[in-house]
Amino acid sequence: MESQINYIKNKPTLKGPKNVLVIGSSSGYGLASCIVSAYGCGANTIGVSYDNPGDVNKVGTVGWYNIKAFQNSLKDSHIKSFNIFGDAFSYEVKKEVAQIVKNNLGKLDLVIYSIASKKRIDPETKQVYSSAIKPINERFVFKTLDINLKRLYESSLDVANEEEIFQTKKVMGGEDWYLWIKFLDDKKLLNNNFKTVAFSYIGPVFTYPIYRNGTLGEAKKDLEKTAKSLKSMLKKYKGDALISINKALITKASVVIPSMSLYVSTLYTIMKRKGIHEECIHQVYRLFKDNIYAKNFKNMDEEGRIRLDDLELKDDVQKEVTDIIYKVDSDNITKYIDLDGFINDFLKFYGFNQDNVDYNKEINLIDWK
Repeated sequence: MESQINYIKNKPTLKGPKNVLVIGSSSGYGLASCIVSAYGCGANTIGVSYDNPGDVNKVGTVGWYNIKAFQNSLKDSHIKSFNIFGDAFSYEVKKEVAQIVKNNLGKLDLVIYSIASKKRIDPETKQVYSSAIKPINERFVFKTLDINLKRLYESSLDVANEEEIFQTKKVMGGEDWYLWIKFLDDKKLLNNNFKTVAFSYIGPVFTYPIYRNGTLGEAKKDLEKTAKSLKSMLKKYKGDALISINKALITKASVVIPSMSLYVSTLYTIMKRKGIHEECIHQVYRLFKDNIYAKNFKNMDEEGRIRLDDLELKDDVQKEVTDIIYKVDSDNITKYIDLDGFINDFLKFYGFNQDNVDYNKEINLIDWK
């Protein structure tokens, strides 16, 4: 958190939004969006996340502490920061957000949609939908990295059925994003030149079976389709709805989805060696500076998507990554991949292995409330 904030503090101030809502704000790209908005643009933020505090017997979720640390960092500034801990898919949370905007901010300039979830409860029917990470055309078999044992093993995913494809789209597609913007529009809480951005991923060709051509890919295609519908809705504001295709980064999914742990660890090794590695904060800064608040979009592709995966998908990067993936095994893995560096990055993502933390010091969990 501190390093991300310092990175933005050392960058030129951006001309951007003044009031920002981040749906999925407690980690990764969502948290970085809050930091860039506040420290890069001087914007007030509202965050929505599904996190819980700790008590005398247990710690809270990592995201809960991230949000509290972010808000504490702003306590002596003029910038306002609000957060709602709850189900972003529900109308109750949407109503809470609307009340905060109305009472404290007036109208919104930007909504960032950064949701990744296993389940979604339909706000109208109350039906529960579950997402599935599966291929569609044929069974997927690939090498996967066990970061605990530092060994490779063969894993597989069976083909999804039509119901699994449908439910994944209901959870990870564009329906909830659309409902959020429509709700805020109906409440007249959107400013002129309003923008909304949803994050997505494409990846290299050999991950297509589980991403672009799998259930997740179908959901992301639905997200892209939703952006076009929202563009029409937002014309009256001279607004825009955008898809940002970001690079692969460490997440929970990157260590449990077959092939992704191996791919991401190899990618990190190559990009770091080439001096072009980026974390969430670098990606979101580029999103604001070079694209959504620039005179012209620097990274727009022919389909109207912002491509922040440009460095990841460079030919030389992908050639080296592919070469390593196909020749690496459990015996030679440390020769080709910086596993210790990858594991350290993974632990830091979840709040561990921080250089400025005394892990022998006693803590009072209640003091954080």
